[in-house]
Amino acid sequence: MISPSTAISALTPETLRSWVTEHQDLMIIDVRSAAEFESVHIRGSYDVPLPLLSEHTDELAARLGSRVVLVCQSGARAEQARQRLGASGITTAYVLTGGVPGFAAAGGDVVKGKDRWDLERQVRLAAGSLVVLGLAGGKFISPRIRTLAGVIGAGLTFSAATNTCAMGRALSAMPWNKSATEPTRETAIMNLPVIPAEQTPAA
Repeated sequence: MISPSTAISALTPETLRSWVTEHQDLMIIDVRSAAEFESVHIRGSYDVPLPLLSEHTDELAARLGSRVVLVCQSGARAEQARQRLGASGITTAYVLTGGVPGFAAAGGDVVKGKDRWDLERQVRLAAGSLVVLGLAGGKFISPRIRTLAGVIGAGLTFSAATNTCAMGRALSAMPWNKSATEPTRETAIMNLPVIPAEQTPAA
């Protein structure tokens, strides 16, 4: 179990690179979708998608050691995971700055698979397309269609205020975002190794 005495902190890719070789108690939890994980992930990381983590937070928390790093595409979902773990009593977890792309750009060891768009890029495309559709439809078909652009704008504002993303959850369920082997409680959480604490993490 993670020690409650250490403050939560962001972690730079450079620091994580050094931790990978220096600390045997390190556990890297990737909270992106299985499809994103298959596309590219940090070598040695474990895929526990955010919805699965949210559903089984207490069980996951019970298996974490003293040096845990949460990663995603940009840091947003990892921060959500950190907050959920915090609600389960985890008072220390590191969020990787810049996500997996930042780690790769810093020369970190990543495993690459099938190339596909990450979920956050898909959200930007979908939201932007709907806004353009609403504005164009409002001009050429009916002014009422402009309401669509307003709804998307309100949704994005709510998403930022609550640090959630309904569109992201919806897109993650699309067939092209499905992996051949979707993680489950049994395969993703109960199979995590129980790593004994090496020492209290240093900043």
